[in-house]
Amino acid sequence: MKNQVLYGELAKYYDLIYSFKDYEKEATRIKTLVSKYKKSEGKDLLDVACGTGRHSLYLKEEFSCVGVDVSKDMLKLAMKNVNGVVFEQADMTELNLGKHFDVITCLFSSIGYVKTYTKLTNTIRGFARHLKTGGVVLIEPWLTKSNFKEGYPSMETYNGEDIKIARLNVSRLRGNLSVLDMNYLVAERGKSVTHFVDRHELGLLEIDRTLATMKKAGFQAKFLKKGLTTNRGLLVGVKR
Repeated sequence: MKNQVLYGELAKYYDLIYSFKDYEKEATRIKTLVSKYKKSEGKDLLDVACGTGRHSLYLKEEFSCVGVDVSKDMLKLAMKNVNGVVFEQADMTELNLGKHFDVITCLFSSIGYVKTYTKLTNTIRGFARHLKTGGVVLIEPWLTKSNFKEGYPSMETYNGEDIKIARLNVSRLRGNLSVLDMNYLVAERGKSVTHFVDRHELGLLEIDRTLATMKKAGFQAKFLKKGLTTNRGLLVGVKR
C-alpha cells in the first residue's frame, strides 16, 4: 500500500472518487454494533487504516478517537478534515501504539491489503493486544474467491463542475490475490487531462479461516452478512 498512487499523489482526490460513500450512515451502524457487542466500560476507539478520517468525523462525539494509517498523505488530509482526533502513522501488520482501546475498526476492506494469512494473523494478534478485555473489533473484509468476479469491468465517476474523474479497471485473479489495475483519468478546469495507472493487490481471505484466526487470537468472533458495504459483510470480535 505504501507505493500506491491513490494513497499518495492522488490522495487529494480520494474523497471525490469515493463521494458515494455515506460515512454518517456507516458510523451510525458502527455505534449500534458497538453498543450491542462491547463489554468493556470505556470509550476509546482506534480506527485502523483510517484514510481521510471521515468515519471519525461522526464517531468522535461518542468516542475518544485515534486514527492510524500507513500513508502520510492520507493522514495529512485526515488532520485537515477532522478536529479533536489524534492521527498517527502506523502499519496495521505491526501495530505497537502502547495503548489499549475499547473499540477497534478496520473498514472499507482495508484488511485485504495484508494479502497473506501470515500477515492476517499478525494483524489480528495486534488488534487483540491493543484491545481491553471485553472490547470489540469490527473488520470489514474484502472479497473471497467464491464471490470475486474475475474479468469483471468496473467504473466509478465523479462529475464536479471544475473536476471530472473516471476510474476504470478489469478484475484479475492471481493465486489468492485479486489484482486491480486502476486507470484514473482526471480532468480539471484549466489543466490538461492526466492519466494514472495504480495497481492494487488484495488477498482473497476466506471468512471461515479469518474467523478461526480471530478465535485463536482470543476473540469470540462471528460474521454478519449485513455489513456496511454491499456483499462484504462484517467480522465482529469481542476480546475474551
